[in-house]
Amino acid sequence: MTPLKILYICTHNRCRSALSEAITNQYQPQQDAQSKTDQKLLVAKSAGSAPVGQVHPLTLEYLTQAGYSVEGLTSNGWDDKEYMQGFEPDVLITVCDNAAGEQCPLWLGNIPNLVKLHWGLSDPSKDTQDATKTAQNFAKTIAIIEQRVTKLHQIASAELSAEARKQALLDLVHHV
Repeated sequence: MTPLKILYICTHNRCRSALSEAITNQYQPQQDAQSKTDQKLLVAKSAGSAPVGQVHPLTLEYLTQAGYSVEGLTSNGWDDKEYMQGFEPDVLITVCDNAAGEQCPLWLGNIPNLVKLHWGLSDPSKDTQDATKTAQNFAKTIAIIEQRVTKLHQIASAELSAEARKQALLDLVHHV
């Protein structure tokens, strides 16, 4: 089975898109004793329209606390040819929170059959004055991403026609 390739985008590629990339690439489904497949069904990259060049330190801290490796996690532009070389996503997911008044970057790549989705995640690195609240915000965001990645994995592992897979992806969350 061919892996589902996902590109997470945001403006700065330093928090939510980086969280999503790390969680997706390290997803480990609960397997029963009879299912022993090691095949990777999800492959992700993250990028930004105006990347800042480094992942937010709190993103790295809270990913590590949640048990994820941050090795190799970087802030990249979607127009970085070296970073994007050979990666043609099946799904593009914007992660900005429209309710917070953020403007989602508009990716203008031209890939036939690309499914575009919007996750609308609140930015847990926005207000970091209260350490307890910051920890809660990161935990909540990580949990939401984990739930959605579980659903992405279920879609990727199902034997669906191309049209049924696209519809399942669109049904996952609202699309852009």
